[in-house]
Amino acid sequence: MSDREGTSGGPPPTDDDLSLPKATVAKMISDLLPSDVVCAKETRDLVIECCVEFIHLISSEANEICEGESKKTIAPEHIIGALGKLGFDTFKDEVEDVLKDHKQQQKDREKKVSKFDQSGLTEAELLAAQEELFAASRAKFNSAQQ
Repeated sequence: MSDREGTSGGPPPTDDDLSLPKATVAKMISDLLPSDVVCAKETRDLVIECCVEFIHLISSEANEICEGESKKTIAPEHIIGALGKLGFDTFKDEVEDVLKDHKQQQKDREKKVSKFDQSGLTEAELLAAQEELFAASRAKFNSAQQ
């Protein structure tokens, strides 16, 4: 798709520009392997290349599904459809669970009340309390200096 979110308007990145954070992948690999097994740098780099290729494959298929529906934005449903179309049905349930959890976290974040609202105080009362704290801090600092 030509309408790419998150790009700076420059040319799209080439496949050589695409990668994953090496430290993050190395941590994931070490977390999955037994403690007495070491992963070579070349192996980590191969895992990264495989992951990038997998992401490219899924996103390309999702893009085709998206364009087939005359949409301009790839939605989670397009990714799930791409997984099925490419024969990765075993991943679909887990992806749907993660999506459900993500949507719930989004709702929970939107429901959170700000600390200002939670305080139950007016802005003037909060400013007065802040000034009292500053004065107490100054007094403590000045007494420590003497």
